[in-house]
Amino acid sequence: MNTTLKHWKEAATLILAAGHKLGADSLSSRTPLAGSYGRSHLPHKSSFDYDVLLLKRSSKSGFMPNAYVFPGGMVDSSDFSSEWLDIFKSFRNFPNFGLRSVNQTAESRPPIFSTDRLKLGSPIPGEVAFRICALRETFEESGLLLVMSKTEAKSLLKSTEEKCTTDQVLHYKANELCSSELTKWRALVNQNPSNFIRMCRELEVLPNIWALYEWGNWLTPSGRYGVTRFDTAFFICCLQEIPHTLQDQKEIVHFQWSTPSEVLQSYQARELWIAPPQFYELSRMCRFPLLNDLHNFSSQRATEGCEQWLPVVVLKDKHYISLLPGADSLFHPIHQ
Repeated sequence: MNTTLKHWKEAATLILAAGHKLGADSLSSRTPLAGSYGRSHLPHKSSFDYDVLLLKRSSKSGFMPNAYVFPGGMVDSSDFSSEWLDIFKSFRNFPNFGLRSVNQTAESRPPIFSTDRLKLGSPIPGEVAFRICALRETFEESGLLLVMSKTEAKSLLKSTEEKCTTDQVLHYKANELCSSELTKWRALVNQNPSNFIRMCRELEVLPNIWALYEWGNWLTPSGRYGVTRFDTAFFICCLQEIPHTLQDQKEIVHFQWSTPSEVLQSYQARELWIAPPQFYELSRMCRFPLLNDLHNFSSQRATEGCEQWLPVVVLKDKHYISLLPGADSLFHPIHQ
């Protein structure tokens, strides 16, 4: 982790999209949103064959209280621990542990990814560590665990050695461990993030970093959301079906699986509040109502890298307006 940053704390977020189950119980895991939406330019919820996971932050939270957010949180030193070298030992000889390379110049690469972590004392590449962070935080906050067995890892390693792409499977499954094991380890990881390493070692599993595609990089604007500001790596993952989910009753008080358009319509109806990154990314996902298309797009665009975005927040007629690059002539280039 980069302790030299003066204004930002590094973090990682995971956008989870999960396909609807087929059959009579197809809606049993979903949390429909109340309200009458009326006319909308957004796709109807029936157009989507997947939902997105949102978590409601506690009213006591020091950062964005009561907001609905994607799972994620601040990076921990254990996410960059050299102990991960042993967990990923089969992949240590591959660049970024077998993750696909990004076709982006070093000059245009966001600092959260381009920073040389070896110079900061960690042998774990940023692309790996921030995926570990996103997976760990998702497990802590929602109980969803994305890992792969050593058998699955061997198959992936063979594909990597043969220089095949590591994302041929359409989407992935979560929570394949028994509920008692999940409950036990979730409590331990919440107590100490370094227990995530211990869990992987004892259960002989690997965090499925290969299921996460690079999606974006957002900076928290000053003043609007409190003192703490984050430099957050956004990833996306497509799941075969909606898994069992459970909030932690600490930072997170409620969860819901809903289509992107449902969330946006509820936000417009002032039934819930989401921050500008969530609004933008959910709007972006509305262009892909089918999970297969979303997965393919995510996989293809991930190799192009991403830009670092900082919303500019202005107050106009007692309303806050969040401006993004190219949105308005009021926007000025960001210089750190």
